[in-house]
Amino acid sequence: MQSTKSSAENSDTSTEQHNAFSAEERAAMKEHAQEQKKAAARRGSSRAEKEAAAERDVLAKIAEMPEADRVLAERIHDIVRAAAPDLAPKLWYGMPAYARDGKVVCHFQSAQKFKSRYATLGFSDQAALDDGTMWPTAYALKELTAADEQRIGALVRKAAG
Repeated sequence: MQSTKSSAENSDTSTEQHNAFSAEERAAMKEHAQEQKKAAARRGSSRAEKEAAAERDVLAKIAEMPEADRVLAERIHDIVRAAAPDLAPKLWYGMPAYARDGKVVCHFQSAQKFKSRYATLGFSDQAALDDGTMWPTAYALKELTAADEQRIGALVRKAAG
């Protein structure tokens, strides 16, 4: 039997699918598309130029953050750059991330981005953090102590391999 759905019913389905994402998630997807366009435009540039431009993009995005998130993101940036200088900064869904061979290893997500009560430091499946059959891949951040900074440095070193 053939489907007899009207075009109005079909458009209701697409509206439901569109509403499955929050406004913040849709904005992050748009930012990701813009990041991809910027990266494509840089394809003819030298590797050093691409890396410098990506770092400028990350620092500019951090500078736009509200103060509490900016302070955390600046510290995370400094920690990652010191602990794993081979990880390249890049924007990932509009947030600072650090990649090896173009694949994100870790990323920072501001609290403001998704109206959360804390910022997040996350690790992808590219991170070498495996520990038995279960291990954390994201950490909530409200502030950073010296001990937290040391722990993050150790995690990033381990994640980078």
